[in-house]
Amino acid sequence: MNTKQPVFDPRDLRHAFGSFGTGVTVVTSGHAQTRLVGVTANSFSSVSLDPPIVLWSLVKGSPSLDVFDQTGRFVINILALDQVDLSKRFSSAGLTNKFEGVNHSLGLDGLPVLNDCVATLECKTTERLVVGDHILFLGQVERYAYERKPTLLFCQGSYVQGAEYSVA
Repeated sequence: MNTKQPVFDPRDLRHAFGSFGTGVTVVTSGHAQTRLVGVTANSFSSVSLDPPIVLWSLVKGSPSLDVFDQTGRFVINILALDQVDLSKRFSSAGLTNKFEGVNHSLGLDGLPVLNDCVATLECKTTERLVVGDHILFLGQVERYAYERKPTLLFCQGSYVQGAEYSVA
């Protein structure tokens, strides 16, 4: 049996993965008394309606990992088209306080919920799995809110806007 894994160019493989368009989320956690964290992620997916389960992943070396582990909770904030600035802010490694000047409220257990998003899903972590160079979080949705407005999308290395497509 051949167990040798094929060798891929990581940047080229990333381009291949990036061909799949996704929504853009900021996943938040923490408490005002300790530390609030948030990371931009497009690894979000719904898993189950009954019970309501979602997943997302975080790179193993993230400085925010300890907070996600300690709280055992997270909020998926699905960004609206006009929230590109939030996506960029929460993907920046150089900011010490990513929440400074960001409109948010406190959700379940005091977790930060970003205002004006397309949807927010407040979740309790049900499983945490090490998969390759990432940690996969599965969480049960305990509260959610949404409104119908344009959603921010990301595909092939760029922010994009979706358009309705009808087949004749």
